[in-house]
Amino acid sequence: EVQLQAYGGGSVRPRGSLRLSCTAPGFPYDFGDYAIAWFRQAPGKEREAVSCINNGDSKRYYADSVKGRYTISSENAKSTVYLQMNSLKPEDTAVYYCAAGLLYGDSWYTDYEYDYWGQGTLVTVSS
Repeated sequence: EVQLQAYGGGSVRPRGSLRLSCTAPGFPYDFGDYAIAWFRQAPGKEREAVSCINNGDSKRYYADSVKGRYTISSENAKSTVYLQMNSLKPEDTAVYYCAAGLLYGDSWYTDYEYDYWGQGTLVTVSS
């Protein structure tokens, strides 16, 4: 069973930074063909897409709420994707999940595009 591992969460003050990592140890397919996305779910809210990098064509996508603050990058040789989060706000508080799938269009924000998910890592932004 393919299992992604998300880590790097923690507690940070507003305007602080964190970097999340998503690894896929022993990924049985070509990691370079897959899109890796980050979703988040805040308490009492629905899960929402945050960002995605499609390793197949190098396209990057961001939700409007994080544009200019978050940067997604990929290190295919390590089967790892990073999410650099700067200028964090209290409303960024959520459990962040990474997911992998073969993305053929631009519907990166829909969770059914992804076949494999990580366990989530908690990000808390509070003063």
